[in-house]
Amino acid sequence: MSNVVLLFLCLAAGVALRASGRVPDNAHLAINGFIINISLPALILLQIHGIQFHRELFFPILMPWLMFVGVATCVWLVGRQLRLAVATTGALILTAGLANTSFVGVPMIESFYGARYMAIGLLIDQLGTYLVLSTLGIAIACLCSRGSASMSEVARRIATFPPLIALVLALVLTPVAYPPIVNEILARLGGTLAPLALVSVGLQLRLGVLRGRCTPVACGLGVKLVLAPLVLAVIYLKLLGVTGTEAHVTLFESAMGPQIGGAIVATQYGLDPPLVTLMVGIGSVVAFLTLPIWWYALQTL
Repeated sequence: MSNVVLLFLCLAAGVALRASGRVPDNAHLAINGFIINISLPALILLQIHGIQFHRELFFPILMPWLMFVGVATCVWLVGRQLRLAVATTGALILTAGLANTSFVGVPMIESFYGARYMAIGLLIDQLGTYLVLSTLGIAIACLCSRGSASMSEVARRIATFPPLIALVLALVLTPVAYPPIVNEILARLGGTLAPLALVSVGLQLRLGVLRGRCTPVACGLGVKLVLAPLVLAVIYLKLLGVTGTEAHVTLFESAMGPQIGGAIVATQYGLDPPLVTLMVGIGSVVAFLTLPIWWYALQTL
């Protein structure tokens, strides 16, 4: 559970640094740039390299894609009904549509299901969540940041997104063994992702901006922590007939709080940054209350 403790410590550190005035107001921009261009690509190069694919992995990897498309559709429709700004709608899609399937998800799997199922979480995260972010997520960010974007611009942004480039390289280099020094360097760089990302969220988190944003935050977290996992449970367990602990772990991952990577992308594209930080900050805390409920509910199904 050390990762969970680290989550709260890094959030608190970011808040404390902002309150102390020891860092510039825009310090999070430099941190986010390092994460997207260095930390996340290094983690992907390390985690994806050498993965062995088999048919049973299809349903876990499919889950983040189904969740993102479903949440994007739902949030877009609700956003039109509530007349939300396009940037606000995009912020909700990128935070409610992507789950924190690695930094929080993997240790939660270990705690509730055992270490043997942690590999499922890593596969969901790397070939599901981050691949969705690198493609559909970037497309949504482009479209919502300017109201419209040409197909060529969206394609260019996706093709030049550093994590996607790292993913392609990792798959291409699968037959090639990394030298030990490369593994060590990638591990050290990739290990900076979670602490830096959470410090960045803490630097931006201002609960005072919750006034006037209660409705979108409540809607976003309701979709992320309740509605999306519920719909996915019906699809997997009832419609597709997927059973077993692997299915429960997959659905448990869908109930995690908002993904930090999606929040960073949303912030970089100017998609209502205050709302983004509220979704991640509040959502991460509330998720620790809802996850045990989901674990219990899945055991009874």
